[in-house]
Amino acid sequence: MSRSAKRRKNTKKSPPVLLIAIGSALVLFGLLNALWNSRSEPTPDSRSELTPESSGPSAIPVEVKTHPAPQLSLQGLDGKPVSLSDFHGQVVLLNNWATWCPPCKAEMPDLEAYYEAHQAEGFTVIAVNAGDPPAEVGAFAQQYGLTFPVWPDPNTETLRAFGIQGLPTSFIIDRDGMVRATWTGAITRATLEKYVTPYIEEQN
Repeated sequence: MSRSAKRRKNTKKSPPVLLIAIGSALVLFGLLNALWNSRSEPTPDSRSELTPESSGPSAIPVEVKTHPAPQLSLQGLDGKPVSLSDFHGQVVLLNNWATWCPPCKAEMPDLEAYYEAHQAEGFTVIAVNAGDPPAEVGAFAQQYGLTFPVWPDPNTETLRAFGIQGLPTSFIIDRDGMVRATWTGAITRATLEKYVTPYIEEQN
């Protein structure tokens, strides 16, 4: 067979080989792409962490060097004088907040639920508003159905007395009027049960 005939024969065979090679490459690419997508797609566990029903992040109370709570005297929503000393003998969760503060709003239902669950044990929440007009504070308390004491503090006296730098900031004051723990940021009901309930039980 002449060399020209061999070349013609090889030329006729090359297209099928090329097509097979291209097909194999496409199949391999498809497999690799499917593998990548399956690895990057959220797993059922990770998807469940993003559902609205899952708990959000929570501030964690930290113990502080025990010290007497600052004297605090303000006026309640009814205009009558109120003071921290009026609650001596109770465990007080003193919560400092503002109507414009998103995390303050987010934690209010949890604070209310925890208060309702433990008020019979000598526990109370006192929500001290930082700087809003009393009328706005009262409207907020009504909107959120708050049943614990809510005190307007239009001159932000509490922020200065407690050295507060951010909102919401809360303190646990024991039955003897001593500050025991604090945290900054929104807190959940589960975290309150875990970290605050022991303060109620230890002196109950």
